[in-house]
Amino acid sequence: MEEEHQIRDEQDNELSTEISFNITHQYIKDLSFESPAAPGLFTMPQAQSPNIDINVHVEAEQLAEKRYHVILKIEVHATTERSSLFIMELEYAGIVQVGEIPEEHLHAFIMIEVPRLLFPFARSIVTNVISEGGFPPLLIQPVDFVEMYRQTTEKAAQIH
Repeated sequence: MEEEHQIRDEQDNELSTEISFNITHQYIKDLSFESPAAPGLFTMPQAQSPNIDINVHVEAEQLAEKRYHVILKIEVHATTERSSLFIMELEYAGIVQVGEIPEEHLHAFIMIEVPRLLFPFARSIVTNVISEGGFPPLLIQPVDFVEMYRQTTEKAAQIH
């Protein structure tokens, strides 16, 4: 998937740099689904809606010059007062080849734009796995990777 992309600064102003990049591979790195209370939970009436906790995390590493491995981690845990209904963990990864990009924008690009492109594929996998596990499909709302990146960099700045 060869793409041209414009970088925006924090005030959302377009910068003149266009970035070409190519996601050369995308794949499931790790996938786990567990329903600890089955089969009993399917035979007992559920009086309440489950509490669903969704966590999304992004990791990246440089593989070679201008080549990066980005992992989008999604964890979903559904519980009721009585039991854990299911735990689903997915690591969906992509390898991206990046063109020319200013060094000061590289980290943000890798941690925001690449996961944004991987997310629809990962969301589809999550929905299908939960449905195949015997539960109603769960459609995860879009993730604000810009805000997630800001929070992560703010926390890192506070530590240092």
